[in-house]
Amino acid sequence: MKNLFPTPSRFPRWLAAVVLAAMGVTAMVPARADANLEPLTNILSVPGSAGLGVVTHFESSPYREARNRYDVLPLYLYEGERFFLHANRGGVKLNENDTQRFDLFVEQRLEGFPADRLPDSLAGMATRDSGIDLGLSWRYRQPWGTLQAELLHDIGGFSKGSEFRLGYTYDWRSGRLSLRPSLSVALRDARLNNYYYGVRPAEATPGRAAYSPGAGLNTTLGLFGSYDLTQRWRLLGGVSATLLDRKIKDSPIVQKRVLPGVYVGAAYDFGGPQREWAQPGSPTYFKLLYGKATDDGCHLIKILTAQCLSTASVNPTSITAIQVGKPFLQNVNGWPLDFVGYAGLTSHNDRGLQANGLQLDLFMKAFYTGFPWSDRVKTRLGMGVGVSLAQRAPYIEASSQALDGKPVSRMLNYLDPTIDVSLGDLLGSRALKDTFIGFGVSHRSGIFGSSRLLGNVSGGSNYLYTYVESAL
Repeated sequence: MKNLFPTPSRFPRWLAAVVLAAMGVTAMVPARADANLEPLTNILSVPGSAGLGVVTHFESSPYREARNRYDVLPLYLYEGERFFLHANRGGVKLNENDTQRFDLFVEQRLEGFPADRLPDSLAGMATRDSGIDLGLSWRYRQPWGTLQAELLHDIGGFSKGSEFRLGYTYDWRSGRLSLRPSLSVALRDARLNNYYYGVRPAEATPGRAAYSPGAGLNTTLGLFGSYDLTQRWRLLGGVSATLLDRKIKDSPIVQKRVLPGVYVGAAYDFGGPQREWAQPGSPTYFKLLYGKATDDGCHLIKILTAQCLSTASVNPTSITAIQVGKPFLQNVNGWPLDFVGYAGLTSHNDRGLQANGLQLDLFMKAFYTGFPWSDRVKTRLGMGVGVSLAQRAPYIEASSQALDGKPVSRMLNYLDPTIDVSLGDLLGSRALKDTFIGFGVSHRSGIFGSSRLLGNVSGGSNYLYTYVESAL
């Protein structure tokens, strides 16, 4: 697969985090891998708001002989009138008023065996992967706090188990500081616990007896906080501790009953009182593009520094896409800097190497136009950051991962660097002044294999493309 940068062995994870932050992806921490992330990710309140971040979580692994967990969770946030996206959860609001809210959602369960190094205690066992849950939630808000009840069931064919969560949070605010203490209990059925913490008879060894913990109750206590650095920048943090059910603790593959977690970071909120996309006369951007895949080793940094601008000559594949965008922020702090939110649908032509597929891209894009010549020929330098969900992993990703003996992920981080100029300024046509032609890169990235949400994929794919975009 094509990495954003050179291979992870040559590019330390701590340096990768610095680069991501420099590119405008905020760094912060996630919640427990087997708990509800909502107290941390539910930070947007104004309909139409959007946010970006990356959550990093440190905690003790429940598995015997496993190292402490380190995980990165890209924080994709959107709070609409009917739809919402909270990092690993997205769904539809069935009903909402001042006191109650009902949601139907899909959530990726961030739980399972370690992906980087399997301890001896789990050797020979079938992998326990992150599941996909379908859930129904009810939230009841009062001055004394918020009650939340959720029912989830695995629809991804992993554990095939169910879980009922009941939680309480209280929001306290003083000036720029907000605190949210949280208490939740999770009643997990036997299928769920047996999948993640049980030992099947075929997996038993002299030192690891077959075991089925059955149904049980986990309890989590947490304290989450945020501090508003500015109107849009927030520092985030928190601590949590989960008490596993005693029957889970008695499993031969579990090492401790109390699992602490630590959360730290920041977030950028694109929403606010002035929602540019809802203003009268706000333009809608339509973009058509066509691109071709690059060769292995032609990673994004080489492309951006013009060291590699050729497309694949062996097994070439291509994409065709349409993207639609609406402005969120314009002239930020008086700078020639705009933010536009995009939704894109990409069609992959894998030329018979595998079945073609579609890809949904949701991202926020920054445009800089402050070049000395922009008054004569408007020039935009753009960088988009968001999430990409593919119907199936593109061929260039699947083939590269297969060579390394690693799985693929349909969902990866999405980057969209571009440069374009006004066609109207080039031709001297006022009618085409808001029509742009340019070049870009469609990039899917696994964030160096450090994110469970992205399948712990190290690598991605790059497509060099040309495009035309017009504001209507």
